[in-house]
Amino acid sequence: MLKVSNLNVYYGESHILRNVDMTVPDSKMVCLIGRNGVGKTTLMKTIMGLMKPRTGTIALADEIINNKSTDKRARMGIGYVPQGREIIPRLTVKENLLLGLEARGSNSRKQEISEEIFELFPVLKTMLSRMGGDLSGGQQQQLAIARALMGKPRLLLLDEPTEGIQPSIILEIESAVRQIIKATGISVLLVEQHLHFVRQADWYYAMQKGGIVASGTTSELSQDVIQKFLAV
Repeated sequence: MLKVSNLNVYYGESHILRNVDMTVPDSKMVCLIGRNGVGKTTLMKTIMGLMKPRTGTIALADEIINNKSTDKRARMGIGYVPQGREIIPRLTVKENLLLGLEARGSNSRKQEISEEIFELFPVLKTMLSRMGGDLSGGQQQQLAIARALMGKPRLLLLDEPTEGIQPSIILEIESAVRQIIKATGISVLLVEQHLHFVRQADWYYAMQKGGIVASGTTSELSQDVIQKFLAV
C-alpha cells in the first residue's frame, strides 16, 4: 500500500530524515517507534504532503505521489490524524465528522455519517450536538480518528493517538483500530509510545536520529529494543 524509499527531508539546512526506507503492506498495521525528536512526526507530515522531501520517493499503491498536494493525497486515500488531534473546538461533533467527507470530493457533503462510525465509537453518537472543544481528550481522539475515517481512506496515519489519554480509552482506541483493519482492509501506520498498542501492530520500525535503525515483526520485539527506543 505504502512504500517509502531513500527519503531525505530537511528543515532549512538541518537534515531531519536520513535515507528512510519503509513499507506498509495492505491490510496491516505498522508501528513507528522512537524517542521524542527523532523524526517520526516529520515522516508522517512528509507522507501526507505537508513537507517536501529533498530526495527519495513516496508511493501509494505503486503510484509515486511526491508531487501530489495534500488534498489530492487525501482524495487518493490517505487519512491523517495528527499529534494533538486538531479537531475544531467551535464546531459540533457532527460538524467535525462531516468535515471528514471533504476527502471524497465535491459532492461529499450530501452524504451522511455512516453507522459504522458509531459502531466503532459509540460515545460520539450521544454527543453529536456537543462542541468539539467540550469533549475530553479521549473523546476528542476518537472524534479525530472517526473524522479521518469519514473520507474512506485506504491508508490511515495515526500520530501518537494515545498521548495524554486515560488507559481505559486507550484500550477502546486499540480495539477500534483492530476492528477497522479487519472490517475494511485498511492499512495503518502508527506512531506510538504505548507498548501495549505497539504490540497490536504486525510490524515495527525503530527510528533514531532521523534514520531507520531496526525493524521486524512485533512478536519479535525484544526487551533490548524496547529499552532503547521506547523507555523514557
